[in-house]
Amino acid sequence: MDAGKSGALRKGLLEFVVLAVVSSGRIYAADILQRLGDTEFATKEGTLYPLLSRMRRERLLEYEWQESEAGPPRKYYRLTPDGRRQLAAFRAYWKSLTRLIDELGTPPCKP
Repeated sequence: MDAGKSGALRKGLLEFVVLAVVSSGRIYAADILQRLGDTEFATKEGTLYPLLSRMRRERLLEYEWQESEAGPPRKYYRLTPDGRRQLAAFRAYWKSLTRLIDELGTPPCKP
């Protein structure tokens, strides 16, 4: 796929990928970066932190502070009920979209 087109698609899907990562349980932002690191969705702190902040303002995520033995307290993120609904809606939409693309790529049956 063209790098420009795949970059735009990647950017649009990043929010949903982050929702999926956070759906696995309470997670620290550095761990999100690590999980994404070896994927097509590898990103940097300068992209992830503003996204996490926006998703929190939209009530898709919430966080709690936890003391760390390795330094200052850390924010651990988790999905809210709205975040779970958003992720479920995206997964349903994605399934219908891939089904549609498959159907459109199949030649019509001739009578």
